[in-house]
Amino acid sequence: MKERVLPTHDGGRLALYSYGTDDAPGEKRVLVIGGAFLTALIYRPFSIELAKGLGDGWAVDVYDRRGRGNSSEQPADYSMATEIQDVRTVLTATGARNILGHSLGGAVALNAVQEFTGTSFVPDRLAVYDAAVNIDGSIDTAWLDGFEDAVNNGRVGHALAHMKKATKPGSAMARIPEPVLAGLMAVLSRTKVNRMFQQVMPSGVGELRAAYDERDHARDFSVLPAGTHFMAGGKSPRYYKVTAKRLHAAVPGSTYQLSPKCFHGSIPAAVKELVTDIAAYFTAGAERPDGEPRPDATGAIRVPRG
Repeated sequence: MKERVLPTHDGGRLALYSYGTDDAPGEKRVLVIGGAFLTALIYRPFSIELAKGLGDGWAVDVYDRRGRGNSSEQPADYSMATEIQDVRTVLTATGARNILGHSLGGAVALNAVQEFTGTSFVPDRLAVYDAAVNIDGSIDTAWLDGFEDAVNNGRVGHALAHMKKATKPGSAMARIPEPVLAGLMAVLSRTKVNRMFQQVMPSGVGELRAAYDERDHARDFSVLPAGTHFMAGGKSPRYYKVTAKRLHAAVPGSTYQLSPKCFHGSIPAAVKELVTDIAAYFTAGAERPDGEPRPDATGAIRVPRG
């Protein structure tokens, strides 16, 4: 792993971590944009496995978004525009020509590439898994006010309860009365993982507002490049699948893939099935050592974009 710090356009900093071949060219680099509340460290197992799956000569770059890990805090005027500029900063530093976004990182990736239309920053390949984009009201945001209030008042258990009930609708957890669930979450918040989660809660409020408050329309993303790959987990909350299908229908030449056995956290968990599928997407059409084009996961030969 190689670690470095990148200066941002507004005087901040981004911590960047790279795995695989250090001097990999841009066409063999994949930039991973992580989800809400998650640090680059959480994506380390996945990044290592993806770099292996991509093969010799490839690299995976992942950075701490604002307000987490070793990156600087969110600025006072933080918005999706901040995230988009940060993506531009990382792409400039690494030269990466491929982007993978997970969860809220998927929203950042899609909005960034939409903004990059007509520029050299449009990637050769773009994939998102369980992208947390509020497409035509696909995500219920009613819980955000309660979540923000709980975070601002230091009521960690209640904040976690709000989020758990919202992100797992229809589950047994969602049916637990909020006071009871809040008490349970307060106990669970003492674990190492949830202590880390508490530290990024304040920045989580800002990023969720930036991604969810503005209801996008599927047609807004019709300018995304052909070949954009929308993925969803079969065991993920239903709205991720709904969103992915709506986006796939709106983006000409895009593809949609459902991973039946995978859940929302399958990327940071480095589930082998998903790592294999993602690696196949990014290497599809790449040349093998014998100079022949490499087939994708279905055996089809895809010609890389010029």
